[in-house]
Amino acid sequence: MDFAHSKEDDLFRQEVQDFLANKLTDDLKQRARAAGWRTFTDHGLAMEWQSILHEQGWVAPAWPKEHGGTGWSVMQRFIYQQECVAAGTPRLYPQGIMMLGPTLIGHGTEEQQSYYMPRILSGEDLWCQGYSEPGSGSDLASLQTKAVKDGGDYIINGTKIWTSTAHHANRMFALVRTSAEDKPQKGITFLMLEMDTPGIEVEPIINMAGEHEFNQVFFTDVRVPQSGRVGEEGQGWTVAKYLLEFERGSLSAGASLANALTKLKSFASERDSESGPALIDEAGFRTRLHELEVAADAIAMTEKIVLSSLSANQNPGSAANVSKILSSETQQQIQELAMEAAGYYGVPNHIVLEEFGPNFGPIGPDTSRNNVASYLTGRMSTIAGGTGEVQRNILAKLELGL
Repeated sequence: MDFAHSKEDDLFRQEVQDFLANKLTDDLKQRARAAGWRTFTDHGLAMEWQSILHEQGWVAPAWPKEHGGTGWSVMQRFIYQQECVAAGTPRLYPQGIMMLGPTLIGHGTEEQQSYYMPRILSGEDLWCQGYSEPGSGSDLASLQTKAVKDGGDYIINGTKIWTSTAHHANRMFALVRTSAEDKPQKGITFLMLEMDTPGIEVEPIINMAGEHEFNQVFFTDVRVPQSGRVGEEGQGWTVAKYLLEFERGSLSAGASLANALTKLKSFASERDSESGPALIDEAGFRTRLHELEVAADAIAMTEKIVLSSLSANQNPGSAANVSKILSSETQQQIQELAMEAAGYYGVPNHIVLEEFGPNFGPIGPDTSRNNVASYLTGRMSTIAGGTGEVQRNILAKLELGL
């Protein structure tokens, strides 16, 4: 694998750096820093940054140019993500840009592509993902939300849970059961729907950090046009697997983790006498820190394997699953070590810490209560997007034939 950058790549990197230096204001940086590794807590921040990127034409780096994307090479996308991590840019909502958009390119009709994709780019449509249900999370094929044909519509009854941003979204893409015959996967259909449709009720779920990121969504005789179906009826499982390749893939997790470790190392080296001696001098702490640095390097190399496969127009296969496992577990371990480094400042009931995410910050008695959520929300990273156990089962099947 050759990861050397060409002269054109270096010029592109400079272009990205110049753009970020010009458009990423101190206010945007500070708000992005406060969000840390949490999921989606500052709706206004995400939409403001998307508006800036939309004006530049950079909202969807992975989309082809004919669909409103950048048309960048895989290496350019990699460079862009690396520079965004280094600069500390805000996070965008991924459901439309990173999940539904590529899915419509692969499975949608021309009418669906021409209508929905410009609205995703502009932010006019904000999407949420209706997959998990009570009792049907890791075993998604057991979902029970039903859609029954009625004329040119489907009538939906059931519920979805852990639905991120459903309280902000005006649209949802969902998996519904249109048949109970044969194996469960064959009876699932992929539908797009509007969140203001009569019969839809959104109830908040407050997470352990006291924040509203998730929801439960109830459907009672919800009428959805069949024109909202993506792919054929009963082929939703195929469409869903295609979408999950985009949800689980990443080219920047290694850089994010390395950035967090650099800041953690700096803090552990400078911790003053009030908090105790410099932790970096303690052999046990230093050993664990070095182990995490090795893990971050391994994740970065895994991402380069994905990069190489994509550059050769090949499917990266199980590398995305490996990256998902390693990055989520390493993220949690970094946050745990950061809490230890914080000492008594890391005890939430006494005082809170800044945040131990991609932009690891100072710790002290004046830090904001809002930022302890980075650690608490991080506990779900090995569950969201497919649990670590599910990822290992996939690897066992793909790589070991078990």
